[in-house]
Amino acid sequence: MSTSLLVPLHVAYIRNLGDSKNELSYHLSAHLRMNAVYWGLAALFTMGHKDALDRDEMIDFVMSCWDEEAGAFGAHPDHDAHLLSTLSAIQILLMQNALNRVDVDRVVKCAFNLLEFLRATPLAKLIHAFCIVQVNALSLLGKLDELDIEKTVAYIRRCRNFDGGFGAVAGAESHAAQVFVCVAALAILDRLDEVDQPTLCWWLSERQLPNGGLNGRPEKLEDVCYSFWVLSALSILGKLSWIDSSKLEAFILSAQDTESGGIADRPGDMPDVFHTNFGLAGLSLLGYPALVDLDPVYCMPAGIIENLGLRKGWKALQRRTS
Repeated sequence: MSTSLLVPLHVAYIRNLGDSKNELSYHLSAHLRMNAVYWGLAALFTMGHKDALDRDEMIDFVMSCWDEEAGAFGAHPDHDAHLLSTLSAIQILLMQNALNRVDVDRVVKCAFNLLEFLRATPLAKLIHAFCIVQVNALSLLGKLDELDIEKTVAYIRRCRNFDGGFGAVAGAESHAAQVFVCVAALAILDRLDEVDQPTLCWWLSERQLPNGGLNGRPEKLEDVCYSFWVLSALSILGKLSWIDSSKLEAFILSAQDTESGGIADRPGDMPDVFHTNFGLAGLSLLGYPALVDLDPVYCMPAGIIENLGLRKGWKALQRRTS
C-alpha cells in the first residue's frame, strides 16, 4: 500500500492497455472501447502526461468508429452509433484539438433522432438519462441553443427525491452517479435552482464511510469511482469541505496497484482504467499536489473548458504544493 500517488506506474499502466489484444477480456469489452479511450486520456491529462499516447493513432481510432449512416460515433469500428460513445468521442477530439474532424450538424441531428427513436421503445422511461448526455455533448459542440431546455429540466425534476438526490427514473432510489449527471446538466443549463442544495449536500456527505471511502447510496460498499461522482456534485455546489478530504485521499491511494499501476475500486481488487480515471479525478478536486485542474461539470481538463467559455462556478480545494 502506497501513501503517495504512483504517477509513472499509472502512466505505464494506461499505455500498456492496448497491448492486451490477445486477451478475451479485451474483446468482451469492445462495447466500452470509446469510453475507455476517453477515461485513459482524461487520466493522462490529469497526471500531466497528455502526450503519453500517440495522438494520430488515437484520432484515427475515433474516426474509424464514425457511423456514416447515423451521423455519430459507435463504441468500436462497425458498432452502431450511440449517444454515450459520441460524447466520449467529442471529449477525446476536444482534448486532442481535433474537433474539426467532426460533422457537427450531423451529430446534433443524430442526437435528436436517437431520442425520438427511444421514445417509441420500452426504454422511453430512461430517456432523461440520454437527455443529460445530450446536454453535455451539445454544450461542448456549441449547439445548446437547439435544445428544449425547459423540457429537459422537467425530465430531471421528475427524478428528484425527498432526500435531495436523483434517481435513474422517477421514483427510483437516489444514486450518487445519477446525482452527478443531473447536477452537472443543471449547471450547464444554469438551472441549479432546481436542486435542494442543503439537503442534497447533506446526503452526499453522508456517503463517506469510516474508512474514508465513499459509496453511491446507503448501505453499500465504498468505491473509488464515487470519489468523482460525489465530489463533482459537491464541487459544483461549493460544498467540498463537507467531506473529510484527508481520509478520502488516503482511501484512493490505498486502492493503487503498486506493481502494475492503475487504481481499483477498493484496496486489493484488480485495477481498471475506469477507476483509475475517476480516482485521479477525485484526487485533483481534493487539491492533490502536481495534478492538473479538472472541471467537475464535464470531467475534462479545466483549461480546455475555460478556453471554450463554458466554465461554471464550481470550487475545488486549493492545489497543495506538497
